[in-house]
Amino acid sequence: MKPAIQSEVNKGLNRYVVFVYILTIVLIFLSKYISPSFGSFAQIKAILVLSSLTVLVALGQGLVILTGELDLSVGKIITLSGVLTSMWLGNGDENWLMAIPIFAILLLVGFLNGYGVAALKIPSFIMTLAMSMIIYGCILGYTKGTPDGMSPRLLEKLMASNWFGLPSPIYVLIVVAIAGYFLQSRTKLGRTMQVIGSNRTAAHYAAIPVKRTIIFAYMISAICAGLTGMILVGYSGGSTLNLGDAYLLPSIATVVLGGAAISGGSGNYLGTVGAAIFLTTVSTIIQALGISIGWQNVIYGLMILVVLILYRKDIYQMLQHQLRGWSTKKQEAA
Repeated sequence: MKPAIQSEVNKGLNRYVVFVYILTIVLIFLSKYISPSFGSFAQIKAILVLSSLTVLVALGQGLVILTGELDLSVGKIITLSGVLTSMWLGNGDENWLMAIPIFAILLLVGFLNGYGVAALKIPSFIMTLAMSMIIYGCILGYTKGTPDGMSPRLLEKLMASNWFGLPSPIYVLIVVAIAGYFLQSRTKLGRTMQVIGSNRTAAHYAAIPVKRTIIFAYMISAICAGLTGMILVGYSGGSTLNLGDAYLLPSIATVVLGGAAISGGSGNYLGTVGAAIFLTTVSTIIQALGISIGWQNVIYGLMILVVLILYRKDIYQMLQHQLRGWSTKKQEAA
């Protein structure tokens, strides 16, 4: 992509990111009319705590999407990490050396995902979906359907601690947001991923290590999902067989809603962070209204579509063109 065009794309993306944050602030302010407790400092802290998990798993997912691929195995990787954490680290003696094989397994899963996509040319949708099924089968076989163990005491204390009046997960969110932004936007690795997502053929002829970079993106995604699983165990006091299922679709939605192109090549991690906070706020409001789970999913999906239609120029222009065509046909018929 030419520098002038890239500059215009970045400007548009930055404006979109600012809009996401403004929309989130407005939504939090308007939520006061739904419940007096909404919009309070305590409520904002609760939203940020819940957002921290999505922000972490979306960091890895965003890097994979930046290369033009998808990782549908993050939900099961979260579950795998949570099960191993509770069974190997929360068994009473809390031997934290056992964290080494856990991270080794996570890296292996990420490597296999990346190798299958980059080297074996298996579509990412199929590769990562198959990997999630393999992971789930291994979890079922290893646990016999009932994960043992509990949350490690150290992890539980860290997740329940408060520093300077703020829960520790908020500091996790801040650190991950800063690290993710610099990794995606200010490092050679992040720029390489953008080039690969924009034009993989051109990246190959430019001697960019395409396969290695894609594999590395999947390995980072596996580590981010694994850390999310550990944090979830610290919250819940144990693990379940569906621990990470609720984070698959939000990990993709926050990346796309945050301004990234689903086809790869462009994205802004600060936009992903803002989108995670926005969607968490929406989810909190919907739950407070007592809406059933089915309708919650409908509203959740419609919110994403509306925002994308209004603020993604390609979709908006397409709808405008279709409406003008419909209006012209109606006038001719009259």
